[in-house]
Amino acid sequence: MKRNILFVINNLNCGGAEKALISVLQTINYEQFNVDLYLFQKEGLFYSNVPKEVKILQEPKDFKYFDMPIKKALLYTIRKGKMKTTISRIQAGIIFKVEKNPARCEQRVWRYLSNSIPSLEKTYDVAIGYLEKNPIYFCVDKVKAMKKIGFIHTDYDRMKMDPKIDRGYFEKLDHIVTVSEECARILKKKFARYSSKVQVMHNIISEKTINKMAEERIELSSTPNTFVSVGRLNQLKGFDIAIEACKLLVEEGYSFKWYVIGEGEERTNLERLIKELGVENYFILLGLKENPYPYIRAADIYIHPSRFEGKSIALDEAKILKKPIVTTDFSTVKDQITNKTNGLIVDMNALAMFEGIKFLLNNYEMKLRFQDNLSNEELGSETEIEKLYSMFEA
Repeated sequence: MKRNILFVINNLNCGGAEKALISVLQTINYEQFNVDLYLFQKEGLFYSNVPKEVKILQEPKDFKYFDMPIKKALLYTIRKGKMKTTISRIQAGIIFKVEKNPARCEQRVWRYLSNSIPSLEKTYDVAIGYLEKNPIYFCVDKVKAMKKIGFIHTDYDRMKMDPKIDRGYFEKLDHIVTVSEECARILKKKFARYSSKVQVMHNIISEKTINKMAEERIELSSTPNTFVSVGRLNQLKGFDIAIEACKLLVEEGYSFKWYVIGEGEERTNLERLIKELGVENYFILLGLKENPYPYIRAADIYIHPSRFEGKSIALDEAKILKKPIVTTDFSTVKDQITNKTNGLIVDMNALAMFEGIKFLLNNYEMKLRFQDNLSNEELGSETEIEKLYSMFEA
């Protein structure tokens, strides 16, 4: 008899966890499992990539009132006689206003948001909150399941979440899964009482799929050097550092184009900085691309300027495509890159990034060494799904 599995995530917008979930859903054995997917919002770049075998459940109707301006939300809820939701939205609105930390804000708001979200009627063998905060809270509070699993896709300390809020939820989870050894170490230290629950499951990445998708033809400007970066346009991804490094390369006289694939709330600020530094002809924000791999394949150097990662899927994808890599020294980078062996790790500032890029541009032998070493690495990770299966059994 097939077992019933539920995955929960906010949406399928362009992000590392969302992309990782699609890989899980594309790898899981549907002869053994019936899989349901619960989204707070049925949207996102990856929504069309959900396998046909997955049943996407009805999204919570009142969630939208917590994702719109409060005046508009109250107008709708009062007009429709949803007084319970009206009160919860007012209470959430106070937290939205006073809590400046976005991660802790989401944690605190759940208390009121949950009042407007019904529980699921179906009972599952396994329920999986595939992202920290709301997806985990939903699994614990709103789902009946024999086993409950929560995924943490990030360095818990750097997100500045409130462990007091999470402790009660982690106590009710059977497994707490994270994506790298460093992230696991941080969780075990922060939540010593639940350290035995913490397990590592690396993001599933298919080497065969990425290489095949990278063959798609694209048009890019013909320049002596092409750089590519992939990531959400937010402060944590460090694209302001990249733009400043770009300015230094221009001043040094290098000819290049630097393409960034991604979208996010910092676009306006980044566009302003690009204009202020006069690098419009060099640093190009391409926006979202459903298939980023042909762009990475076209790169002479893949550049990752991040301030913070749990584990970077984009770095692993660049490694699969055998790209010379320059990356900043974020806290978990050494789980993926060995400095001067399969990539170059630089300090987290524009001058260091400029020097690193310049070093690779002028050191062809180092670029070849990186590519040769990457060719000898086992980079595909489809077998990671077996770790998930073992948690179902344990």
